[in-house]
Amino acid sequence: MRTITVLGNNSGRNAGDNAILGNLLDDFALKRSDIRFKVPTLSPPFIRRHFGHHNVKPVGLLPWNLAAKNFGLPLYLAMTRTELVLITDNILFDRKFHNPFVNNLNMISRIAPICKKKNIPVVFYNCSIGPVERDHGIRALRRVLDASPLVITRDVSTGNLLKRLYADNLPEVVMHADCALNTEPPSAARLDDIIRKEGLFTNPKGTIGLNVNAYIDDFNETGTINRDQFCRMIAKTADRLIEEIGVDILFTVSQIMDMKVTQQCVRYSRHPERIRVVGNCDYTYQELTGLLGKLDVHAGLRTHTLIFCAAVNTPMVNINAYPKSAGFMDTIGMGDWTIPIHELTEDRLTSTITACWNRRAALRDYMQPIVENEKKKARASVDLVSRILG
Repeated sequence: MRTITVLGNNSGRNAGDNAILGNLLDDFALKRSDIRFKVPTLSPPFIRRHFGHHNVKPVGLLPWNLAAKNFGLPLYLAMTRTELVLITDNILFDRKFHNPFVNNLNMISRIAPICKKKNIPVVFYNCSIGPVERDHGIRALRRVLDASPLVITRDVSTGNLLKRLYADNLPEVVMHADCALNTEPPSAARLDDIIRKEGLFTNPKGTIGLNVNAYIDDFNETGTINRDQFCRMIAKTADRLIEEIGVDILFTVSQIMDMKVTQQCVRYSRHPERIRVVGNCDYTYQELTGLLGKLDVHAGLRTHTLIFCAAVNTPMVNINAYPKSAGFMDTIGMGDWTIPIHELTEDRLTSTITACWNRRAALRDYMQPIVENEKKKARASVDLVSRILG
């Protein structure tokens, strides 16, 4: 039995992170049955409950495990007592570099040279990197890259970042796609149960989706809009879509911490009876993806709500606060449907969503073959890792 350690945000609180891990395990299972996966996590019970049908071993990162999240003995042992390390998602950046509860790059960069000495390859797996802007962050990322024979990235911006910072001596860089693109919705019967329970999709005019983010204050570059103003803007946009098009609204919460700001948006609406909220506190990433597949159009801040929409061919508008979101939209040919967060207004958001709604059938036809090709690329990463693992 071979051993691979998978590094990511695997606490269970974020549906996008859950989908990355779940689809990675599913993709490997299609081709390999000889691998045991170690998964460092703040919630071992979550890993066992949701992914225990695979050969996984949760590695606790809690104080009684002698860890302060990624700072401590468990991560060191997980990375140095394995045959290969996979870095997933977007966990390497230099923001809050010395805070182990936020930053992963600092600790991983200290262990990576030991992996190199022990001939344990560190592979970047369908991931994004950055932002990395400070000298200490640049040096730390270099130490991780020095231990890596392969970077499989999911966006062009990561490749550009690496070329800009490390023009020489880069490992092989391959452009593939996000694992979450291969998310499969649950059965029709399960989806119908959720729809009945939540009272969804009863309006013959259709339903438009929205998604917001608890970090709105951090994302605003101009300082001209605060959280309260943002929530009022989203609520007014929802009201106008209800009044002008006649649709209902479904807010999808993919990160548990976003529920509070989502409920604030709903409170400011003139039509709360026409709005529903679903989230990953109650439903799996597969179930949320299935619900997003029932929408006419979705507009969101969280990258993985956009990725889930692509997985089920729902046209989307990107309220852009992350470079990875813009990179994903460009990859699937939907780059024109992006609104930078610092340019966001009620009129622009309403008009963009309305235009997307008017063109939804054509956009579905346009996206479908592009996304299918991206799904194949995401799965193809298993073969690249297998060549290294043997």
